[in-house]
Amino acid sequence: MPTETAPAIQPAAVNASPLDELCINTIRCLSIDAVQKADSGHPGLPMGAGAMGYVLWTRFLRHNPRNPKWANRDRFVLSAGHGCMLLYSLLHLTGYDLSLDDIKQFRQWGSKTPGHPESNVTPGVETTTGPLGQGVGNAVGIAIAGKYLATYFNRPGHELIDYTVYGICGDGDLMEGVSAEAASLAGFLGLNNLIFLYDNNHITIEGNTNLAFDTEDVGKRFEAYGWFVQHVDDGNDLKAVDQALQAARGQKERPSLIVCRTHIGYGSPNKHDTNSAHGEALGPDEVKATKENLGWPLEPTFYIPDEALKHFREAVDRGAQLEADWNRKLDEYRKAFPDLSHDWDLYYERKLPEGWKDRIPTFSPSDKPIATRSASEKVLKALAPHLPFFLGGSADLWPSTKTYIKELGDFARGHYGAKNFHFGIREHAMGAICNGMALSGLVPYGSTFFVFSDYMRPTIRLAAIEEAYVIYVYTHDSIFLGEDGPTHEPVEHLASLRAIPNVSLIRPADATETAVAWRVALEHRDGPVLLVLTRQNLPIIDRTKYAPAEGLERGGYVLADPEGKKPEVILIATGSEVALALESQQQLAGQGIAARVVSLPSWDLFEKQPQSYRDEVLPPEITARLAIEAGSVFGWERYVGTKGAVIGLNRFGASAPYKVIAEHLGFTPANVIDHVRRLLGR
Repeated sequence: MPTETAPAIQPAAVNASPLDELCINTIRCLSIDAVQKADSGHPGLPMGAGAMGYVLWTRFLRHNPRNPKWANRDRFVLSAGHGCMLLYSLLHLTGYDLSLDDIKQFRQWGSKTPGHPESNVTPGVETTTGPLGQGVGNAVGIAIAGKYLATYFNRPGHELIDYTVYGICGDGDLMEGVSAEAASLAGFLGLNNLIFLYDNNHITIEGNTNLAFDTEDVGKRFEAYGWFVQHVDDGNDLKAVDQALQAARGQKERPSLIVCRTHIGYGSPNKHDTNSAHGEALGPDEVKATKENLGWPLEPTFYIPDEALKHFREAVDRGAQLEADWNRKLDEYRKAFPDLSHDWDLYYERKLPEGWKDRIPTFSPSDKPIATRSASEKVLKALAPHLPFFLGGSADLWPSTKTYIKELGDFARGHYGAKNFHFGIREHAMGAICNGMALSGLVPYGSTFFVFSDYMRPTIRLAAIEEAYVIYVYTHDSIFLGEDGPTHEPVEHLASLRAIPNVSLIRPADATETAVAWRVALEHRDGPVLLVLTRQNLPIIDRTKYAPAEGLERGGYVLADPEGKKPEVILIATGSEVALALESQQQLAGQGIAARVVSLPSWDLFEKQPQSYRDEVLPPEITARLAIEAGSVFGWERYVGTKGAVIGLNRFGASAPYKVIAEHLGFTPANVIDHVRRLLGR
């Protein structure tokens, strides 16, 4: 009777030792088990990219699992965030504060292993990724930060900062436009401290990439961007991946892309190279078949061989030694450069220099009317030279957004210590790059027209999720930019961006409020701040007659009350419409109507105030309320109530001089007075 031949076991990798194979399959099977237990997730990427992830993390990445915030650690960005079990497996195995129980709680409420990586949830996760392409942009920002910090701090024989940014991206990342924008800029800047492994598995959710992507040569595209591009025919070939990473590390003037042909769901007999391995658990039967195919024990689940764990955990002692060596360098640096050491402490502790607020300019009502974008420029020019880690630029619009400071130079290839950024016409990448810079300890700002915040919404949202300290400067804030017409006139944007949780949006009423807004923005540390500024000139409010602009700190404040009378009606306005409210108040007083004017530049800051304060500003007993804002009326019901009204927009703007637009669309004292009289029944 013939004997049965045991089924062949699929090799874990090529050019791999038995220990290498054991470690790689540990990554794969740990990921498979976590996704299967959650019955949700993306097992295919960890299975296909596990080998190159192993090479990177055990042979190249300089990191200290016991201190994920070590300043000179190499950074790893998983742009293909759906494959996060690859990252979580590596974090656990190499000794980060991520337990096996955390792995078993993958995608569960309150766990440290959410469905996509979140930088403020999981130790060792550098940036929040998931929306494809964003991680590429973040990585470019982190690499830019590395170049800036190295130029600022490093001195011959005293190199504090020389980290490398590594990443893994997938087909979906490189289809998204944000990655193209960011990669183009990275190539232009010559960011040789940036290396991406491209998990080229030819599979997306719908099926093979030949459905929408196969005619493009990604490698040639990146070469055209100015990247150093290598091809690895088999992403499981450890020697080839190692050699490619070595070559990338040797680059002096170019970022690197290593195109690795991989196989999604590697090891799965029935789901290898299929889209079903992308976004769903393998299923109990296929988990069993896969483990058998890889020569892995079926039980226990979440099995980690002692030999593999010992090898991975060598990262702990190695990382501690790397940081200890670096700390000795820092000690020597402190002795040699006490002034720079003071700046280092400011950077590392995320502090601003003493006395910075004293440099903020003041404005007088005797000055000529000034656009809030121009007032912002004066603040920037006064502060930026004295805040070493505050830097930024625009998406090719600085003559309009007023965000260029000539004496601070242009950040460019070979000029990495300059502070003016030319992001090019790449708003989406600008947002993602600023997020990466912020996560690296800088205080970046990016500017464009407010209407083009549409291009940046995904990055603003991610900044809010991960509490990134970014300042967005948006000018041309309303229909009053005028002649450019509806395509460039924001209408729905205020309401849309106010709707994002953890975003602080400030629309100042005049130059003085703008100065306070910048102070608030620079002190705000737990999420992005959006400064929304005018193109047109506005009068500077006389603060000897009206309330101090410091009320902006609380989001809203009583700017003016009627003389000697209780208010019958409240006029609530933001930005340029505050001046209209004040003018209307004066005319209403002449008609015997007592009106309070409330400046409400920031809804989110106002909502953080105690109810008692909000009731002082907007007394519940005064139900006659009129909001005035040159934007969508959506959302204003929370402040005007059921008995109030809004002068706003339910239409797009028009191409005309802004004063003509104001007249036609009702932003006039006459229309305000008409609304007030109707509210009061007069």
